[in-house]
Amino acid sequence: MLKTRLIPVLLLKEGLLVRSEAFSIHQFIGDPYHEVMRFNEWNVDELIYLDISRSEAYESGRQDTKIKPVGCVLDLLPLIARTCFVPLTFGGRIRTIEDIRVRLSLGADKVAINTAAVDDPTLIARGAETFGNQCIVVCIDARLRPDGSYGVFIDGGARDTGLEVVAWAREAERRGAGEILLQAVDRDGSARGFDHALLRAVVEAVSIPVIGLGGAGTYEDFGEAVRETGVSAIAAANIFHFKELTDRLIKREMKRVGVPVREL
Repeated sequence: MLKTRLIPVLLLKEGLLVRSEAFSIHQFIGDPYHEVMRFNEWNVDELIYLDISRSEAYESGRQDTKIKPVGCVLDLLPLIARTCFVPLTFGGRIRTIEDIRVRLSLGADKVAINTAAVDDPTLIARGAETFGNQCIVVCIDARLRPDGSYGVFIDGGARDTGLEVVAWAREAERRGAGEILLQAVDRDGSARGFDHALLRAVVEAVSIPVIGLGGAGTYEDFGEAVRETGVSAIAAANIFHFKELTDRLIKREMKRVGVPVREL
């Protein structure tokens, strides 16, 4: 029986680790390099780092901290990869095949692409053909529209593409995506629980693994989401930073409700 993966998501802004709320409020919470060492000791299955910086080069974000500054995300990635002992997905500011190549060469096992995949869907196919489907994770930021449909948003959740989430997920799979990272923008940082309707709709529409993200607030939310939606992996950000032994307690709860998980 396949195990359900538990995946922390770490958000980078100007080289700092931040917590996010509604894709608009970002609070500095730590050092992304030392955080990966902490997760190595935890019972998690993978890590996802997403760079949400607006500029290519890091500028002022690190000046008020004791963290050694780096010039850009490509300086940071090797430091993280060197001490990461679980599969590592890296996303943010990926626009070309060369961008994918560089990140894989610096230690990422997979890349997550979002805006560029919508703007140029051939990037998905070219990436899959060049590096293998298993390397290409298409990230979909979904928002509930007033008419009740789920729309695909890009540029940090700010721009409505006009695409419908299920249709775009199917298209991403057809073009060669190996996985889908599906985030409910409206639930980001809300601690209201995962959007089951959204996750279930995409899981039922595609045959590739779907990673659910957005809204986790309690340990019970994880097992409930997996049972109700069938996602292959469940991910979260904030809950891992503010509660101790989160990995063990989440997996204990998932196991209690019958979700198969990898244990230490």
